[in-house]
Amino acid sequence: MGVPFLDLKAQFATIRDDVLKAVTRVFDDQAFVLGKYVEAFEKAAAEYLGVKHAIGVSNGSDALLLSLMAAGVKAGDEVIVPAFTFFATAGAVARLNAVPVFCDVLADSFNIDLKSAAAKVTSKTKAIIPVDLYGQCADMEGVLDLAREHNLAVIEDAAQAFGATRNGKQAGTFAHYGCYSFYPTKNLGGAGDGGMVTSNDDVLAERVRLLRNHGEKPRYYNREVGICGRLDALQAVVLHVKLDHLDAWNKRRAEVAAHYNERFKGHKQIKTPPVSAGNSHIYHQYTIRIPDRDRVQGELGAKGIGCGVYYPVSLHLQDCFKQQGGKPGDLPVCEQLCNEVLSLPVFDQMTNAQIDEAADAVIAALE
Repeated sequence: MGVPFLDLKAQFATIRDDVLKAVTRVFDDQAFVLGKYVEAFEKAAAEYLGVKHAIGVSNGSDALLLSLMAAGVKAGDEVIVPAFTFFATAGAVARLNAVPVFCDVLADSFNIDLKSAAAKVTSKTKAIIPVDLYGQCADMEGVLDLAREHNLAVIEDAAQAFGATRNGKQAGTFAHYGCYSFYPTKNLGGAGDGGMVTSNDDVLAERVRLLRNHGEKPRYYNREVGICGRLDALQAVVLHVKLDHLDAWNKRRAEVAAHYNERFKGHKQIKTPPVSAGNSHIYHQYTIRIPDRDRVQGELGAKGIGCGVYYPVSLHLQDCFKQQGGKPGDLPVCEQLCNEVLSLPVFDQMTNAQIDEAADAVIAALE
């Protein structure tokens, strides 16, 4: 029958009335930019995450950019970034004319390899951006130890991990800044672009608030050059409705992952994603490692089984970073993963029959 990679329509059907009522209130008030609706969502998100400040911004990429700006990263500064991640993690660094310095990742968790990161630190290093990839936290305690040793700002890219935990603490709340994306395909996704920056530091948080609105305070008095990085009220109310359902949705994703794991148990060619000690995993992606990935992906596509490759090119080998001299073999784990990873359908409305159909297709393609 085929299985979609993601089914947002099925999710929306369960909350349709509440979302439409919330959106209608915004239209009735004609209050679209910042204001009480954004503030209400920020408060709810801060309470959920257990953090002092949650600041709604325009998207996840701008969350990273604003955090780097607030941390004082400038042209020529170096920022350590894992090379196996979405482009925005490094793109935000480059937008400030700073230098993303790429490090390797761990083959099991897909998250930052601290030995590789430590070897990249120089006198120019200003910050480090660990990524909570696919829905589980990096070794944030280790990252913070490394940062303290070298006096680095830490910006936790939790774009894919809203609701994940490590040792009981929420993803995105370990560092000086935590960054989230509310792109529609995220576990907590809006009706367009949206993002958030979190911090437990009053001064750092106030700086992000200033920078997201052109650096102005009061209105038309600009203290410094910021950006137009505000969260829309329409996005805020949609996200506020969804936040109440997030734990249940994430729980179902974990059940889907467990079902996959059981189906693939003992299969010598399939490496299922482990959960690191102390972590809960929200499975923004359920990502396996397999040989002959491209052929398998093609066979799944022919059967109508949605799947995706996140990510096919390590960032140190992207054309836009050629000037940094990255070459094949520099980051062997990142490069290997780019040839092996395949993300399978996982969503909160997914049925066991759909999981079995997808799993059967993978197993058949490898026989």
